[in-house]
Amino acid sequence: MKRPGPVVTLLMGLVLGLFLLSLNATTGTKAASSYQEEAPTSPSPKQSATPSSPAPGESTPSPSPTPPKPAQPNADYAGRTDDDSSAVAVSLRDGKAIAYFCDGHDKESWLKGDVKDDGTMKLTGKQGAELNGTLQDGRRIRGTVDLGGQRYGFTADKAVKPSGLYRATATVRGALVDGGWVVLPGDGDDQVGIVNRDGEPAPAPEIDPETGVVTIDGEQLTAEPVTP
Repeated sequence: MKRPGPVVTLLMGLVLGLFLLSLNATTGTKAASSYQEEAPTSPSPKQSATPSSPAPGESTPSPSPTPPKPAQPNADYAGRTDDDSSAVAVSLRDGKAIAYFCDGHDKESWLKGDVKDDGTMKLTGKQGAELNGTLQDGRRIRGTVDLGGQRYGFTADKAVKPSGLYRATATVRGALVDGGWVVLPGDGDDQVGIVNRDGEPAPAPEIDPETGVVTIDGEQLTAEPVTP
């Protein structure tokens, strides 16, 4: 039996090599195609709507607290009208106010009301009397008094005892006596007051600024500080 020649052997090897190369190429293409088909598509990341938490060591800023409203002072105020014809005293306690207007002869009025948080006040009295004022930095009250068809501007400064507002009420010799005094800032010697005897007004005698003692129709009375 004859062995195949060198040429035949070479051709057989070449054919085998081409067959194997073709087989590898086909297998690689299918594997790549199969891998591409099976690879899942990654979903797009969604943006979280939850706010991020502060990093460790960081504190969340808290809203600024609302400053408290300043409380109105408990104090007394006394002064004169702009035309220097009359005196005005106002006493403030816990948002309430009582005031006295007096010309020292025959015109007077007691007024009362509330003090608002901004320091404004509207006090009312008999026969339509009205005081409108504003507390300025706790040191003075600036305002007006409407009485008997007239308007009086006034400034009342903060009063230190014995300055302030005083009143005495008693029955003297069968008559009802009601007296009011505005003791103006100073040493207590500057006073304006009226005493009513059964509703009849007259200039009031001076009170002792240290004790409040006053003598009316021969009888000694004590005028007390007035507060709301």
